[in-house]
Amino acid sequence: MLRRLWALGRRVWRILKWPAIVLLVALAFLLTPVGYVELFCRGTASELNYRPVITDAAAHRREANTYLTYPEWHIVFAYDGLAEALKTGDEHAFDYVASVRGFWGSACRLMEVADGHGGADWSTRRMIHTIGVSFTAEMAAKAAYEETIGRASAWVRGGEKTPQDKAVAATAVDYAAFLRQTPWYQYPFRREAGKLWAAPFDGFVRGWERRFGIGLEFTVKAVYAKALAGAAAAAGQAPLTIRSVVSALDAGALAAIADVKVIGPLGDGVEIETPRYDRFTRILAEIAGHGGVIREIAGN
Repeated sequence: MLRRLWALGRRVWRILKWPAIVLLVALAFLLTPVGYVELFCRGTASELNYRPVITDAAAHRREANTYLTYPEWHIVFAYDGLAEALKTGDEHAFDYVASVRGFWGSACRLMEVADGHGGADWSTRRMIHTIGVSFTAEMAAKAAYEETIGRASAWVRGGEKTPQDKAVAATAVDYAAFLRQTPWYQYPFRREAGKLWAAPFDGFVRGWERRFGIGLEFTVKAVYAKALAGAAAAAGQAPLTIRSVVSALDAGALAAIADVKVIGPLGDGVEIETPRYDRFTRILAEIAGHGGVIREIAGN
């Protein structure tokens, strides 16, 4: 009996050995930047002595964590770049390697900066590592596909883009804009897969390749997004609003700006609540354009 089990085990190992090795190598490749950032991207630690004007602790955010917002935005800008590349070329024209290198380079530099502003907490660092590994895996898979099968089908197609190419390009533009305000896992990937298949068929090789190849990508993302949305809901969604203190503008002028909620006077300014992300950037620009001065953001 033991000899049979041993023989069975050896046969299974012979079948699974190389897939297991490939999986381990892939995991090592994906986790190497995480190890590098944690071990070598450290700055001089310092504590902050600033006393926030906003007294509600629930409205505070660690100053160091704000610096680490940029790597998230690097991903948004990467999709902006892909959408821009598709306006005049094909997917293989996008520099996937530079995009991944830029993410980890910015994460490393800003980890060093964050240490000088109180240090980032582990949950924030873990979030950066998680999205970095996911982004790296996605870009690596996309590069491998687009530089081989995708490039070959584009060569067969010629210079004239198919309706499927145009549908994919339109999705890229829409997705890049979506990411500026909303978590990626809320994007309707199945809807976009449907649009891809509904596009008029013109160009046998490229049309079918886009339908199956990119359609599969959208479907996988839809499944992954659904799972991630469930996990995010269970863990509790990150706050979608942020509080700031503004001086040199009265409450009436601030309330007249779209999406600004006036909380009330605070110190020598006015406390306001606004959406986060891209809308927040635009609101700050509008406040500055009216002569307002941002005194504090989320307790910083």
